Amino acid sequence: MGLTVSTTNFDYSYTDEPHASRRKEILAKYPQMKELFGPDPYMRYLVPLIVLFQLVTAYYISQLPGYLIFILAWALAGTLNHNLSLAMHEISHNLSFGHAKPKLNRFIGLVANIPLCVPASITFKKYHLDHHKYQGDEELDVDIPSHFEGYMFYNTFTKLIWVLLQPLFYSIRPLFMNPKPMEPLEMVNTVWTLSWNYFIYNYLGGWALVYLLSGTLLGMGLHPMAGHFISEHYTFVKGQETYSYYGPLNMLAWNVGYHNEHHDFPYVPWSRLPKVKEIAPEYYQMPSYSSWSWVIYKYITDPEIGPYSRIKRNVSNKPGAKPVVADSDKKAE
Repeated sequence: MGLTVSTTNFDYSYTDEPHASRRKEILAKYPQMKELFGPDPYMRYLVPLIVLFQLVTAYYISQLPGYLIFILAWALAGTLNHNLSLAMHEISHNLSFGHAKPKLNRFIGLVANIPLCVPASITFKKYHLDHHKYQGDEELDVDIPSHFEGYMFYNTFTKLIWVLLQPLFYSIRPLFMNPKPMEPLEMVNTVWTLSWNYFIYNYLGGWALVYLLSGTLLGMGLHPMAGHFISEHYTFVKGQETYSYYGPLNMLAWNVGYHNEHHDFPYVPWSRLPKVKEIAPEYYQMPSYSSWSWVIYKYITDPEIGPYSRIKRNVSNKPGAKPVVADSDKKAE
């Protein structure tokens, strides 16, 4: 079954999360950083092209033998559906059309959601912005694993199972840790996605739907792209709660690897995130990664790392406490 994880509880921090203070310090020293703020003008065109590619290839791949369908579901659909899920991450910060056009941002998020076959775009936005406002909060940041996960996935073998089941835990964790009422747009997202599933099934074929849905599940589990789930905030280095990745997969992942930079400046789009490090390099001389595959391997095999390897803080229950407001939330939608 492998080595048992030595970490049996979360690390608790009694200081504020690091990004707000660093953002303020960097802006004071480098005011030109504000020139990077704003939406990316190409995303609104790239996302529909990737969606179209996924639908066309799903039709042709569905006619291949079954074993090839599942191999390509992991290798191709898994990569591109994960790419689209990270596009939804960018869009949740209004980085496609800007704050002045929230409805267009929500629409392009729905477009990105089509090949994933699971309604996610609107719900992801609702919870992800809390992750920025209340990073590490034990109640509101549902990016942090539950105590159940820490208790159940405690050795090498069970951590492998946890990695394979990441899509499941990311989907159901918010329902138990911080349930929120369903919003009207979430219902729209559900009807939209199911309608597209019906279209895919009837006009592209049942195996095309299986291919795309398998790509979503496989691409968020034991897959190189899914390494970012672990690399972003798991404490591989004691006391450091956010990590960047500077490897080649950033080209397929909307630069989500620049994660310290993203948390410091959430309203800098993917295409300009590398410039944050270029402008203020001294603020990003900290441990980082060059391989997401290595991160997954290290997580599974290292007995010092497990679901409890996260930093928690209590922000929401402090008397008079105010959330840290990300740049992308300062303008109301």
